Amino acid sequence: MLTAIDVRSLSRSYAGNPGFGRKSGKKDFVALTDVDLKVEVGEIRGLLGPNGAGKTTLMKILSTVLLPTRGEVEILGHDVVREAELVRRRIGIVFGGERGLYGLLTARENLDYWAAVYGVPAGRRKQHVGGLLDRLGLGDRAETQVDKMSRGMKQRLHLARGLVGSPELLFLDEPTVGMDPVAARQFRALVQELRDEGMTILLSTHDMQEAEAVCDKVTLIDRGRVVGTETPEGVGRWITGFERVDAQHVPDEVRRRVVSLPGVRDAEDLPDGWVRFDTTEQGAVSPVLESLISAGVTAIRTSLPSLEDVYVTVIGDRGLGV
Repeated sequence: MLTAIDVRSLSRSYAGNPGFGRKSGKKDFVALTDVDLKVEVGEIRGLLGPNGAGKTTLMKILSTVLLPTRGEVEILGHDVVREAELVRRRIGIVFGGERGLYGLLTARENLDYWAAVYGVPAGRRKQHVGGLLDRLGLGDRAETQVDKMSRGMKQRLHLARGLVGSPELLFLDEPTVGMDPVAARQFRALVQELRDEGMTILLSTHDMQEAEAVCDKVTLIDRGRVVGTETPEGVGRWITGFERVDAQHVPDEVRRRVVSLPGVRDAEDLPDGWVRFDTTEQGAVSPVLESLISAGVTAIRTSLPSLEDVYVTVIGDRGLGV
C-alpha cells in the first residue's frame, strides 16, 4: 500500500533565539528533532500537542511551505524538496487564522478564484464551486462578502478552499476553531465522509473529543519530538497497561481497605460521589471488585485512561490552557 506521508529523521531549526527583545545569532531555536512519521493512504491521523510543540512547523514542511533542515519527507511518493510542484498538485491545506481569504470578495468569488488557481476548467467551475458551498453549509451565503461573515463561517469557507483542488491528502490545522458545537459536529461528519471517499487527512487539534471521534490514530508531539502513536482506544496503554475501577458512594472504611490491597496505587475523588482506584499490577482489578461488591457497593465501572488523561499526564496542564 502506498504511504501518504513518510517522514524520516526530520529536524527543523531557526537561526537565533525567537522572541521579543532577544538578539538573533546566539543560539538556534530547534522546532523539530528527529521526527519519524508514517500515515497510510485513507487514514485520518490526529496530531496532538500544546502550542510550541512543533505541529504547525511539521505541517508546513509536509505541505512544502517550509524546507526541512535535515531529514527526508515524501508525500504520496514524492519528495517535498525535489518534487514540490508534484506534491502541491495533490494536497489541500487549511491553516488556522484569517489568511487565505479575500475579505472584499464574496464566498463564491473566493472559491472561483482558487478553483482557477488549481486549474479547474472554466466550464465546470460554477458547478464545482456551488457544490462545495452547499457541502459546507454556505450555499445561502454564497454572495456574502467575506468581511461580513462570522468567524465560524469563515472557517467553513477555509475548508471549502482546502477542497477546491480535489486533493488526495488534506492538511487541517485547528479546523473547528471558532465553530459553534453544531457546525463542529457537522465538520466531523464531513471529515469521515471524505475518508470514506478515499482521502487521507492529517488533523492538528487540541480538542480531545474531536480526535477521539474522527481519528484512526493519534500522534502526540511535544517540544519538537514525537512522543508516540496509537489508536484513540489504545492510547491509555501509554501511561498504564492496567484497568482502573470507578465506584460510587464508597464508605471511607471501604475506601481505605481497597487502597491497602496489593496493586492499588491510589484513590481519586471524581464528581458526583464517584471514587477512582488506579491499579498497577496485572490481576489487581478482581480483588478491588470483590471488596467493593462485598461491602454493598453496586455502582461500579472499569476503564482504561482516556486520550485526555494521557495528554495531561504526558504533556501536563500547560497543554490544555490553549
